[in-house]
Amino acid sequence: MKRGLHALLMVVVLAGCKALPDKPMRQTMYDFGPAVPVVASTAPARSALLLPEVEASGILETPALLYRLDYEDPHQLRSYAYARWSAPPGQLVRQRLRDVLSAERAVLDAAAASSLARRGGTPPPVLRVELEEFSQLFESSTASKGVLRLRCTLLENTAGGERLVAQRSFDVQRPAPSADAAGGVRALAAATDAAAQDIARWLQQR
Repeated sequence: MKRGLHALLMVVVLAGCKALPDKPMRQTMYDFGPAVPVVASTAPARSALLLPEVEASGILETPALLYRLDYEDPHQLRSYAYARWSAPPGQLVRQRLRDVLSAERAVLDAAAASSLARRGGTPPPVLRVELEEFSQLFESSTASKGVLRLRCTLLENTAGGERLVAQRSFDVQRPAPSADAAGGVRALAAATDAAAQDIARWLQQR
């Protein structure tokens, strides 16, 4: 009887151990990886462009790596517990956009533009970018994609202030190679590269 009771207790203890949560995983930090080499345009260099910091709000101001479960509740924004960006998404998007646009023009930040103005130079046009969506969307438990949505506003500096030249929204999606944080990072990096190329072509038409 005692032997049977002892065996039963061992089964309960082992079951309880399996129910305990796993030890915390090590935090993993991601960025977009090395920039894709951009072939410099053979056309004459275009006018300089002021590219301020990308505007973002709410959780997009943090380095959280976000995802949505479209098959469960697409309105709920979640974040990975043990994966995050090396910087807020807006900073990563701006850097990649600057890498692409710099192939055919000088891309200035606010400090460089102010210095140019103090020396009597012509104030460059301004490209304001607002980041509206930057997340991994799971269509099922095994399939997901990176979703990037942003709005670009091109402004001209005049004596009376900034004047609207053009505005356009960009919505880019790319499939994730795996249904996890690493796959979401690669999908969002690819979506950002594609959006940067789209924005460069849009600016060429202005």
